[in-house]
Amino acid sequence: MKNRYFIELSYNGANYHGWQQQNNSITVQQTINEALSTLLGEEINVIGAGRTDTGVHAKEFFAHFDYSKTLDELEIKQLSFKLNRFLPFDIAINSVIAVKENAHARFDAISRTYQYFVSKTKTPFNKDFSYYVYGKLDIEKMNEAAETLFEYDDFSSFSKSGTQVKTNICKIHHAKWEKNDEGLLVFTIKADRFLRNMVRAIVGTLLDVGKEKININDFRKIIENKNRSDAGFSVPAHALFLTKIEYHEDIFV
Repeated sequence: MKNRYFIELSYNGANYHGWQQQNNSITVQQTINEALSTLLGEEINVIGAGRTDTGVHAKEFFAHFDYSKTLDELEIKQLSFKLNRFLPFDIAINSVIAVKENAHARFDAISRTYQYFVSKTKTPFNKDFSYYVYGKLDIEKMNEAAETLFEYDDFSSFSKSGTQVKTNICKIHHAKWEKNDEGLLVFTIKADRFLRNMVRAIVGTLLDVGKEKININDFRKIIENKNRSDAGFSVPAHALFLTKIEYHEDIFV
């Protein structure tokens, strides 16, 4: 019988070709697989809560793995400690958690939250984790456009072309621009699921609204046309963070 465990982790995505394991590319999944397999003495394959693209960061991410042995509370804490010693500095293990044998990091997630950071001031200290946008932005119009996202559930217009998924249906629960204490514009969006490249395409299109290149009606038509070429450009990955994933409590032991 296999025992299943969740890993809660954070990572800086700058040095990785995303989460998902690929041939001839260093990914977060591959790096954790190698570390766990070495420490536990058997082949371990972690399953992530989703895929983050090349360069995207995660403040909170979950993955699960199966192990042939049952780990007690002390052994679980020791595994977390050993993983942090073994892994590179840009991947941090926050905890290892025992879960029910059918718990799934991806399919049991009930919501995911992303944040995108925009800088209106050129500064060398923000460039690695925020996107510098020159010129005036109308935040009120950007938020007005963001509110229209709640009226729709098919977001084909913001999905990367050629992506093979069963459905482009998503339920968005929250979408808003705010200014943080550091003076950065932060777009926070929460949904039950996201399509590939969806957040970056939405942000790029909302920035077009803020720059008055398009209006609110144009934004609606872009969603309704379900054509990626109608939407705005995909903003750079380095300013995007996956910040929260939620689960029902009953999957944990």
